[in-house]
Amino acid sequence: MGKRKKASQPLGTLYLVRHAKAGERRTWNGDDRQRPLSTRGRRQAKRLVAVFGGHSIDRLLTSPYARCRQTLEPLAKNRGLEIEERAELEELIPVDGALKLIRKLVGSNAVLCSHGDMIPAIIDRLQQEGMEVSGPAESKKGSVWVIKAEEGRLVRATYLPPPD
Repeated sequence: MGKRKKASQPLGTLYLVRHAKAGERRTWNGDDRQRPLSTRGRRQAKRLVAVFGGHSIDRLLTSPYARCRQTLEPLAKNRGLEIEERAELEELIPVDGALKLIRKLVGSNAVLCSHGDMIPAIIDRLQQEGMEVSGPAESKKGSVWVIKAEEGRLVRATYLPPPD
């Protein structure tokens, strides 16, 4: 009898997107959760469609903030996918919930949109846990971190600058 092959866990790629450029926080009079993308931000969001061209995507998850949802809307329309709002991706909250969500997504191909405080914290924590990181210690608006998974683990993250 031949050797039984060990069943390998599926590979996958997770994409962490910082929301595109939004209007200025200091000049916005309403609830900050509703602050929309600027003209430049809407252009960045449309250009993200090309960034993901040729990549398999199963799910789109976002912080409930309008600017995050709007960042993924052109991609959702292009791919025919629904956008799932997840409180774990909001800004100014502990990173633990986002990390738990990300770990559940290992093996899938998902795009997650979040904020400028959350994404660097996620990358930093995963790097501390052994993930290889290639890129700057930043996350500019509209940028993407491409995180590869192998054997059920997040092994490598590569930074893509914003599509300006």
